[in-house]
Amino acid sequence: MAMNLEQKKAVVAEVAEVARKAYSAVAAEYRGLTVEEMTALRKNAREGGVYLRVVKNTLARRAVEGTEFECIRDALVGPLVLAFSLEDPGAAARVVRDFAKEHELLQVKFVAVGGEMLPANDIERLASLPTREQALAMLLSVMKAPVEKLVRTLNEVPGKLVRTLAAIRDQKQEAA
Repeated sequence: MAMNLEQKKAVVAEVAEVARKAYSAVAAEYRGLTVEEMTALRKNAREGGVYLRVVKNTLARRAVEGTEFECIRDALVGPLVLAFSLEDPGAAARVVRDFAKEHELLQVKFVAVGGEMLPANDIERLASLPTREQALAMLLSVMKAPVEKLVRTLNEVPGKLVRTLAAIRDQKQEAA
């Protein structure tokens, strides 16, 4: 069904707003997927905090103008589904990668992050990035390690004293 000018402007504005807030983007060719498979992909994207949209390439080119995803303009060819990560940089890559493992017809075309377009095989690197919670947990463990070592070191002084006194006591009991 053809869209009128107002509908096109609304789509461009919506995608542009998402692109301004997004951390990364993944584009994949969906040719050959059934409606049920696309619905499952959309469901996975919603659950993963990913904005997923099939947009005409001319509208997508206009939407990414002035954003860090302007680098993908020339690569927008063919039937593409765009996935934007809204919560963490690897979310869209994880959703698309996991879905593509089960559905071979979904072909990743490119990945964009930090104003740079990367080839499709870099999706694995992006998908392996930790989530925000995982990154915070790793940071906390790194910050906690020196404190734990200091506490163990400080605790060793009275422990050594107690062991020395126990050894002296044992020697006196043996001598008596």
